[in-house]
Amino acid sequence: MKAFVAYYRVSTDKQGRSGLGLDAQRQAVADFVNGHGTLVAEYTEIESTRHQRPELDAALELCRRQRAILLIARLDRLARNVAFISNLMESRVDFVAVDMPEANRLTIHILAAVAEHEREMISKRTKDALKAAKARGVKLGNPTPLPASRQGIAGVKEQKRQFHATVKPLIMELRDQGYTLTAIAEELNGRNVPTARGGLWYATTVRNILTD
Repeated sequence: MKAFVAYYRVSTDKQGRSGLGLDAQRQAVADFVNGHGTLVAEYTEIESTRHQRPELDAALELCRRQRAILLIARLDRLARNVAFISNLMESRVDFVAVDMPEANRLTIHILAAVAEHEREMISKRTKDALKAAKARGVKLGNPTPLPASRQGIAGVKEQKRQFHATVKPLIMELRDQGYTLTAIAEELNGRNVPTARGGLWYATTVRNILTD
């Protein structure tokens, strides 16, 4: 019988505590293991940043020691995570994805190339969108309207609305790829994308854009 080590992933600590998305992953893994082998261990990654994967590292190490197969519920989401792809390819550990059991190392290489291309296109769209916003008069610096000027305040509000409209699609795209709020902020800062006030991005700043 084959030995499997399950790896689950949720994006936030809140999701980890609530079990949001985790129960579905566990059920998918359990259904697959039944009749295919034995589940020897389970690891759950509650991600706070894009670059830290302690549970994945532990799962891969156990797979190497016991010659087990890494079992993941959904490759479709993790395949968009470049760090996960990189770790998996370098580990030389066999894996099975429940939602794509026919996937192999060639598939992973292709998915990695697609993910990298998507990142480059997102970066290009971000720069183009910010350039277009600037051409429309949207200020990316720190607007400080005179309190007594209603017209000035209205102008700043309009600039803020336009800025949000410019960066929100990018933020939503990153969120849909599985990035946490903190990871999105790190990504925007890494690309030198300023906030509306010309400062750095934080999880709360990203949340404000999403809820605006």
